[in-house]
Amino acid sequence: MTMQSLHGALVVITGASSGIGRATAHAYARHGVKLVLAARDAQALEAVVGECQQHGASALAVPTDMTDNQAVGRLLDAAAEFGDGHIAVWINNAGVGAVGAFDKTPLSAHEQVIQTDLLGYIRGAHGVLPYFKAQGCGVLINTLSVGSWVAQPFASAYSAAKYGLRGFTETLRGELTEWPNIHVCDVYPAVIDTPGFRDGGNYTGRALTPPPPLYDPRKVADAMVRLALQPKPTTTVGASASVMRVSHFLLPRFDWLSGKLTSAALRRADPSASSSGNLFAPASGERRIDGGWRKPQRAGALVAAGVAAAVLIGVGVAYARHSTARISATH
Repeated sequence: MTMQSLHGALVVITGASSGIGRATAHAYARHGVKLVLAARDAQALEAVVGECQQHGASALAVPTDMTDNQAVGRLLDAAAEFGDGHIAVWINNAGVGAVGAFDKTPLSAHEQVIQTDLLGYIRGAHGVLPYFKAQGCGVLINTLSVGSWVAQPFASAYSAAKYGLRGFTETLRGELTEWPNIHVCDVYPAVIDTPGFRDGGNYTGRALTPPPPLYDPRKVADAMVRLALQPKPTTTVGASASVMRVSHFLLPRFDWLSGKLTSAALRRADPSASSSGNLFAPASGERRIDGGWRKPQRAGALVAAGVAAAVLIGVGVAYARHSTARISATH
């Protein structure tokens, strides 16, 4: 079953105060939905509500910490009441990150990333699925990441959470085979230009800069609207995400090479004080959609990414052949 129109449908978006979540709220608002917006920053949420109302939607802000079971329960109750008992779309999008060497990053930071990026999604899904089953339909959309396929050195908890989400959503789809009108959809964005790089926990001692190419958060938002209208299991946003996934599959010792490249980039970066960022409290910086890192798109960006991937693959193949030759020579 697919929806012909989203007008009047109740849509819940977590992590709606900035970045992808805020862009997604705007995108759905233009379809005349009823929006329930969740994030920890109450002031920022009220601003997003006003923006969505200007686009023609009715919207409700529900300040929510997705690491808190009771808070998520209150979000569900508010959504059901606002939607007269019906929830059409639930978007798990709230996320935080911590960058740093695994053993130099506080254990509490690792735990907070897992609590938000993995268990927060599980809390949302666990709460909304009974509504979907009672209705006989519903769309659950999870924001994953290219990091769900390609582990990111110096972001171990984030990688663990995103890999876990891939298994979690595949499990849900397997369990829901007898509910053909309940859809679980994964979105795999490439590197997106959001304030997340500015706001996340940073324990590297270096200033963080997202690697190009960077993509507009609105591309992810548009993909999420399309999934509500025409659900499908998996959607990738940004060509570089596909390039990275293929490279990871083909390249021997991708983890070794990725670690070397990341370490080199951090050594070249400017010194910066360590910070827990927005891990344990809302970020102090301006809440907005764009991170401000993105430069005008160039036609050669994808070509450059493809060339870089080809170089990586070539280096990996050469490394693998060299290792094989060394092993053979010892026998």
